[in-house]
Amino acid sequence: MALLTPEDLENLSMQLEENDEIAKKVTGLDIRGICKALYDTEPGTEKVGIIPITAGNGVISNFTSSLLFIVRYFGFEGFITEHPDVTGYYEAVSQGADIIMMADDHIFTAHNLRNEKIVSNHVATGVIYADIASRFQEATSKDILVIGLGRVGYAGACHLVNKGFNVYACDPNKEFLHKAVNELGIKPYCSDDRKKFSMVFEATPNADTISEGMIEERCLVSTPGIPCGLPPEIGQKYHVDLVMEPLVIGVASMLYSVIQN
Repeated sequence: MALLTPEDLENLSMQLEENDEIAKKVTGLDIRGICKALYDTEPGTEKVGIIPITAGNGVISNFTSSLLFIVRYFGFEGFITEHPDVTGYYEAVSQGADIIMMADDHIFTAHNLRNEKIVSNHVATGVIYADIASRFQEATSKDILVIGLGRVGYAGACHLVNKGFNVYACDPNKEFLHKAVNELGIKPYCSDDRKKFSMVFEATPNADTISEGMIEERCLVSTPGIPCGLPPEIGQKYHVDLVMEPLVIGVASMLYSVIQN
């Protein structure tokens, strides 16, 4: 998945509101409700310490403040450490953080120090976006299409298999596809089959990955991808409902997944 830019993090509140409305319309639950149903957890008194990390390309402008907004929106107490890196970690623990959130160029994690649960953003994001797609109330079958089988897509595909869906998938990387077929038992998607789907989980960092031949007249596309894989003209033509935003939904999934049942 692509690294976020400061521009991606603008207007998070508005994006969350829009996606909440769409999710509620097509699944019956808003993002908070989906997280609660998915993990059977609810925020309590957990305090979240957010640590800026300077390794690699350094701190993304607005990233930690965006995390703090998300943490508080979903009912957690949170704070950003004054110092980054190891000093920030010491500071977070000293100030009583129950959950630590931090990210470098390769991984973004939430770690609950009390129950020892830890999750990466790519797994939590894949699981919740796949779960959103699977909850489409107008779905015509249990068939669901996964586009992209990298870390995010694979995690989502695994979740869908465990939920009992008929998972079809495609990825130009044949090694990724064969791995998912062999390990998860999913079916390779071939456009020549002319099979169409009412539920699509798109997990690539590429635009225009969804073509007309893939989707039914009424369809839900759920994607954390930047840029969006759904061409606007196809979305309009087929009346596609689209759940997509760059950070909030995945972070909510991380938080709900590491709190105590």
